[in-house]
Amino acid sequence: MPKAKRSKRAARPRRSSKPKKKKVLAKSKPAPRRKVIQPIDPRIQQQLKLYDEGMRLFSQQKFHKAKQAFEKVIAGFGKELADRARVHLAVCEQRISRAAEPHLRSAEDHYHGGVAMMNQGRWDEAREHLERARKLAAKADYVFYALAALDCLTGETDAALANLRTAIELKPENRYHARNDEDFSHLSEDPRFTDLIYPERESA
Repeated sequence: MPKAKRSKRAARPRRSSKPKKKKVLAKSKPAPRRKVIQPIDPRIQQQLKLYDEGMRLFSQQKFHKAKQAFEKVIAGFGKELADRARVHLAVCEQRISRAAEPHLRSAEDHYHGGVAMMNQGRWDEAREHLERARKLAAKADYVFYALAALDCLTGETDAALANLRTAIELKPENRYHARNDEDFSHLSEDPRFTDLIYPERESA
């Protein structure tokens, strides 16, 4: 009898020896933190605006206007900006003084320069200019009058009286100016000053 044919079984696919890769789920990145923006103090904003204006004027060599802007910055709220402005203010003052010096040639130029320094409380510079004016114009009554006022403001009483006396001798009208001049208020109690500006009291 013929042998019965065995039915061929379907070949099973061989299993791969390599382990299957597991799917790794990507970790979600944390959301970036938002930066907290601190509100700027309006006083600092105004100060910064003035500082920028001063720097713009400084770069244009407009030192007088830049000086005014930097002075306002220094008086402001922020210390850091004030320190920066203070440095540029010093440079402005140097440039202004250098630019003004060559123009002070005549006695009147030095006189006006001296008075300007007096108004700023810069006594040494004021005296330097007024002394130059006195050398250039030895008989200018207004120069001696200004020197007398400067002497009074700096506590040089004897020098103040001597210069005022010369100013009055050169121009008697200076006597009446001195009566109402606040620069001589420190001498109001000095009898020598009273005799100098009120000579009529001695004859009365």
